[in-house]
Amino acid sequence: MNKRFLINGCKYGVAFALLTWVIWKNWQPEGNPGLADIWNTHVEQGQPIPHPGFFGLALLIGLASVLLSFVRWYVLVRAVDLPFRISDALRLGMVGFFFNNFLPGSVGGDLLKAAFLAREHDRRTVAVATVVMDRMFALWALIWFVAVVGGVSWIAGQFQSDTAEESRRIVIAAAGICAASLLVWFPMGLLSHERAERFAERLSRLPKVGHSAAEFWRAIWMYRCRPWSVYLVMLMAFIGFFGFVLTFYFSVRTLAEPTLRIPTVQEHFLVIPIGLVIQALPGLPGGLGLGEWGFGAMYDRMNCAPSLGVLGSLVQRVIFWILGLIGYLIYLRMKPSLVSAAENSPEVTSSYTFEVSETSEIYQE
Repeated sequence: MNKRFLINGCKYGVAFALLTWVIWKNWQPEGNPGLADIWNTHVEQGQPIPHPGFFGLALLIGLASVLLSFVRWYVLVRAVDLPFRISDALRLGMVGFFFNNFLPGSVGGDLLKAAFLAREHDRRTVAVATVVMDRMFALWALIWFVAVVGGVSWIAGQFQSDTAEESRRIVIAAAGICAASLLVWFPMGLLSHERAERFAERLSRLPKVGHSAAEFWRAIWMYRCRPWSVYLVMLMAFIGFFGFVLTFYFSVRTLAEPTLRIPTVQEHFLVIPIGLVIQALPGLPGGLGLGEWGFGAMYDRMNCAPSLGVLGSLVQRVIFWILGLIGYLIYLRMKPSLVSAAENSPEVTSSYTFEVSETSEIYQE
């Protein structure tokens, strides 16, 4: 049996086992509403969904946020002067989003995007660095998101009294990380080109990984020399996270009864980003089970029923599955145009052939 196949099978087994455990734990919890109540009401009794409009809102906002993340990567690629089209970013972004949600690893789609760019350009390390930096800038923007939105809510006195202390701790931790990151980001701008290049040359002397480390440093340095591209990417990520939080909020509201207490919108801006980080940890397919546990834990910290956090994660997961499947179908529909365009362009033919073969190789090795 193929070793990679066995490992991926184990990942799916762990994911479904974890999801089963999370659902079981929140099925009929003591003192809190459980998932059993939702099941009995809408499946066994057949009562309609209380707020179907919220599901539609979550779907539309989630779609806009996902598309914005594809454009964000396009800006990063163009910032390092690599030839790239917005259509390529959308096409690869859609298939990458599909892989991230359905296949093991949570970063498999990123591997595909990195492999495609590396194959098409001589500056392969820089091409791969655009995908890595996209993740890094997204995480940085996520921390700033918590610090800024949480700080504004704190000053405006919008934290509820029973969760105010926990909310403040989250905001202070995020603000501390932001301050530490600035102590690295701004001094980098004081380096001259000569010093940055000397540092790259030192990295290149490292055994085995020297060349890759040097090229990756040059990519970081190039982004530091083009701060407005980075600020634009950060702004786009900031807006995208705003949308992802609202997607989760409306996902919860879709099935939760109006009488049940859920965190306020302001509190969602603090806890949902943490849940997104937990869900994005590599290993399990789409963070299955891990994300449900993380969102439930965040709801618990806000003195709300953890089962509602699990419920919101499940509804949000259905939304992302829908978007991933639709995106993959669109990706498949875009192939004929590439084939026809390739008739007069050998480069496009090799690009297309590589992309399809690389997709299978990444997940079948």
